[in-house]
Amino acid sequence: MSAVGRAGRPGQGRPDGDLQGQESRLDAGSIISAKDVKALRDRTGAGMMDCKKALSEAGGDIEKAIEILRVALGKKIQDLGERVATEGTIQSYIHAGAKVGVLIEVDCNTDFVATNEDFVAFARDVAMQIAASPSVSYVSREDVPQDVRDAEARIYEQEAAEKPENVREKIVAGKLDSWYQTIVLLEQEMHNPKFEGKTVQQLRDELTAKTGENVVIRRFVRFAVGQ
Repeated sequence: MSAVGRAGRPGQGRPDGDLQGQESRLDAGSIISAKDVKALRDRTGAGMMDCKKALSEAGGDIEKAIEILRVALGKKIQDLGERVATEGTIQSYIHAGAKVGVLIEVDCNTDFVATNEDFVAFARDVAMQIAASPSVSYVSREDVPQDVRDAEARIYEQEAAEKPENVREKIVAGKLDSWYQTIVLLEQEMHNPKFEGKTVQQLRDELTAKTGENVVIRRFVRFAVGQ
């Protein structure tokens, strides 16, 4: 059997429109939709939390949010506009012994970058990361279905029930963050020591800045014999 990860529920496609019902309240006067966060991430390559914060500060205005990100994160951020990542590469990794294998699709904007040595190496390195991470199931945090998030949060709420009320929310949030790091690819620290503890997201951001293109991990599938 196999584990499939993509921008959506494992094994299923998920159109952008499905994100419309998910919202994140960042402060008392601002509600930022997951669709807006995704749009900003697609245009800048910035991380999810950075995009949420920028959108909140910009009152939901994407253009202003891009300016905020460029000031805050400097050369790591570029406005890629509406360019769509329709080129890319599919890479594979078969672990020693041929018991575990991975296929991954990583996309970009041009066929020139799709054959770039750094771009292809990134896809291969991430494929190796997935092979070593049997719990990873989703590309990004936004891809985790709301019902799955809610079910996990309820468990942590029960575990924190006997703690003082003023710290329960922080305890639950901290445990959720730790859980996301086990199931979300972009939030995982690379196992290979040559990356010095950087996350997949950080490596992707660096590649986006270096190539000037929108680097998107589109989907992956992990095969393990007997699972």
